[in-house]
Amino acid sequence: MTGELKPTRVRDLLGLFVIATLASWILVRVFYGELPPIPFYAGASLYPVALVEVVAAFLIRARISDHRVGDGPQELHPIAAARALALAKASALLGAAAAGIWLGFLLHVLPQRAILSAAVQDTPGAIVGMIGGIALAAAALWLEHCCRAPQDPTDQAPQ
Repeated sequence: MTGELKPTRVRDLLGLFVIATLASWILVRVFYGELPPIPFYAGASLYPVALVEVVAAFLIRARISDHRVGDGPQELHPIAAARALALAKASALLGAAAAGIWLGFLLHVLPQRAILSAAVQDTPGAIVGMIGGIALAAAALWLEHCCRAPQDPTDQAPQ
């Protein structure tokens, strides 16, 4: 093992998304009658986290591009960048899983809308949650991208 941290692969996130969707759809099919109503704001907690990550991404990107990385004042400490990267990797997984869970819920609820009034009431909250999961995963991928160190010209050997 080289110890090198690799970028999050979108295909891994898509795989998690599909697995979460299928698991959620199966569980909701079985237990829908026992679930409490889904409020409109059920998945809204993902939006502030996504917003914080987007803002952090732009701040980190600006400091890295201005070569203000170090332990001095007004500089991005390398440990802070590493923590932001860890947050981004975890948030990407969480966003993919949350979006899949809400999609699985929607796959069961949408066809039931003509039959059950509860399905009509649960749909907006599930849509908010699914979009929030997608937004969180996208923000996390952007933050991860912004945490990359620029290419050092001395690292490139002449060929």
